[in-house]
Amino acid sequence: MGVWGIVFIVAAFAGPLGAMGGTVPIGIDAGNGIGLPATFVVSTVILLLFSVAYTALTPHVPNAGAFYAYIGTGLGRRTGFGTAFMALLAYLALLVGVYGLLGSGITALLASWGVSAPWWVGALVSMVVATFLGYRNIDLSKKVLGVLLLAEVGIVIALDAAVVVSGGGEQGMSDGFTTPGALLSGAPGLALLFCFLSFLGFEATAVFRDECRDPDRTIPVATYLAVSLVGLLYVVSTWALISAWGDDEAVRIAADDPGAMLPGAVGNYLGGTAEHIVQVLYVTSLFACLLSIQNVTSRYAFTISQRGALPVALGTRHERHGSPSTASNVVTVIAAVFVVVAILLDMDPATELYAWFAGATTVGFIIMLLGTTVSALVFFGRRRRSGNREESVARVIVAPSIALLCLVVVFVLVLQNLEELVGGSAPVALAVLGSLALAFAYGFIVSARRPEMSLDA
Repeated sequence: MGVWGIVFIVAAFAGPLGAMGGTVPIGIDAGNGIGLPATFVVSTVILLLFSVAYTALTPHVPNAGAFYAYIGTGLGRRTGFGTAFMALLAYLALLVGVYGLLGSGITALLASWGVSAPWWVGALVSMVVATFLGYRNIDLSKKVLGVLLLAEVGIVIALDAAVVVSGGGEQGMSDGFTTPGALLSGAPGLALLFCFLSFLGFEATAVFRDECRDPDRTIPVATYLAVSLVGLLYVVSTWALISAWGDDEAVRIAADDPGAMLPGAVGNYLGGTAEHIVQVLYVTSLFACLLSIQNVTSRYAFTISQRGALPVALGTRHERHGSPSTASNVVTVIAAVFVVVAILLDMDPATELYAWFAGATTVGFIIMLLGTTVSALVFFGRRRRSGNREESVARVIVAPSIALLCLVVVFVLVLQNLEELVGGSAPVALAVLGSLALAFAYGFIVSARRPEMSLDA
């Protein structure tokens, strides 16, 4: 694989249309309103700084591809296993949340065709299809994903261009970039949370290390390009989406009907046909993302089981299909339980089910970024003390230190605003943090009691 092939995979995992139609409107409402584009700039810069240490550590990670392996390399096997369990829980939470977002997207699509259905119908049908594909080890064709991704990006760019050429809504182009207070208004911690969520999956660049022609060059370049291009797309497109409605109206519609924000803007600027197309692409984008999360979560459970930290049955493959079918089915059952509970509690699929569960995922994601950065500093610090100084100080000390400081600030801001995300409920906010802590502690304790377990098994 080359640089652009890996960049393409990362962009497909990010699902730009799904983020623009789901994550961004919720981020505008729950976060800092018209300051969200500037927050994407901040997030992109922080992730680029993080990527310096991440790519420097990649050649030294035997089990490259997952943050728990990176953390284990510098901070030890026990910490690595603790992170693996926390990551498993984080992906499970995201899977549940995306079912809510996808269900609401399907409901909106059916409504545009004159068909009325509650969100959970689409969510449960999608669950059946995703379970079948996961059980049979059937992934969506790369060609199909390629066409859908190009269509997603194409229609987002077309909207951006139309808004800029027309000069925006009644208030003109948004001035969120030039208003100093916009970045820190509202709940900047939640704005950062949803921005980081939109980049989830960029670590996949290192998964393909063994499949690259020149991994020591390809992986760093692909990582920097993926973060930069995806970040640029989010910055420009979020600014254009807000401008399409005007600052005041954008904030209002993000609060009242977040699912209608992107389709409505497309309809206003590109016409009714384009609006229907974007609704279809939004659903297909979220389903592709859902299937990726299902596969990643199942394989996390499968891999952890093979290392002896979960029941043996989860680490077995289907005799005929070769899929981690048991792990996939267990993941589905867990997700189904939470979706059914959400239905019984009459939770809003986007602003509650998705926002709450995806928020928990992002907290875990930021912790993993912090852990990986600390791991890199510890690892290269040991190498330098032992006399190995091949890597430059700027790459393995300066950049990671700045990234660590920035990530600590982000984490503190997220924690300060977490209670607001979950409806002002302190117990729910504590439950989110407690669940992640318990998952980490379980993995740490299990690996401590079983020294034969190895991250590289």
